[in-house]
Amino acid sequence: MSECRLCPRDCRADRENGRRGFCGVAGNNIKCARAALHLWEEPCISGNTGSGAVFFSGCPLRCVYCQNRDIAGADRGLEITEARLAEIFLELAQQGAANINLVTPTHYTREILRAVIRAREQGLTLPMVYNCSGYEKVSTLKMLEGIVDIYLTDFKYMDTEAAKAYSHAPDYPEVAKAALAEMVRQTGAAVFDEAGMMKRGVIVRHLLLPNHLKNAKGVVKYVYETYGDRVYLSLMNQYTPLPGMEAYPELNRRVTKREYDRLLDYALSLGVENAFIQEGETAKESFIPAFDCRGVLPE
Repeated sequence: MSECRLCPRDCRADRENGRRGFCGVAGNNIKCARAALHLWEEPCISGNTGSGAVFFSGCPLRCVYCQNRDIAGADRGLEITEARLAEIFLELAQQGAANINLVTPTHYTREILRAVIRAREQGLTLPMVYNCSGYEKVSTLKMLEGIVDIYLTDFKYMDTEAAKAYSHAPDYPEVAKAALAEMVRQTGAAVFDEAGMMKRGVIVRHLLLPNHLKNAKGVVKYVYETYGDRVYLSLMNQYTPLPGMEAYPELNRRVTKREYDRLLDYALSLGVENAFIQEGETAKESFIPAFDCRGVLPE
């Protein structure tokens, strides 16, 4: 952590000595904002009991429209040790979690690896879900082989201008392509149990942004033509403009039904069958959990 290079930002921050990286994080401890059962993931992830979601503070991408902006800057959350993180995994398992869902985990990869090993030594058997932005370094992903079972990854942009404007990452498309290839290499084709719960595989999420249907089509086309039915797509219409988006008028509204229907029609025209879609009115702030540090500290 004296020269952090875990993410594609390559900021080389001296986190060991208290310097914040681009992700907003400094120090050796883990900062966590919530650890609880979460029912708002794809059905094969949440199931009936909920996914054991651990929301980590900080983010290497920092999109201007971030739905989890309260914790993306790492200003909220509590610091915990690797030992406590392992305990959290076990507590979520005892609560009936379908899996352990690591939300925005990239900048804590080393600590998470050690915590998972510790928890498995104490009996944890649940699948591990790596829930990320898609802006990942292949070398960091390689560290996770044999640890992560399911990659639940965003693929936000095929448009470099949009990536630059909204995530300050014009290299996002190429980085995300390489990262996805590594994820698929590690997991192979999706595997489900008899109840329809995913045990291994990759789900590629795309959050449709208003006025960006062309970008969305580009993502769907690339993912499907490259991987076919080996990965599942999750096409989301839940974008919610939060306060402060006035500076981006093109994003300062919800996605229309017509925009989303056109994306779904396009996916069908390509032959996409393995996909999750959202029906009805889903754009609401209730999809954003309360980052109240629930479950982070022992009761």
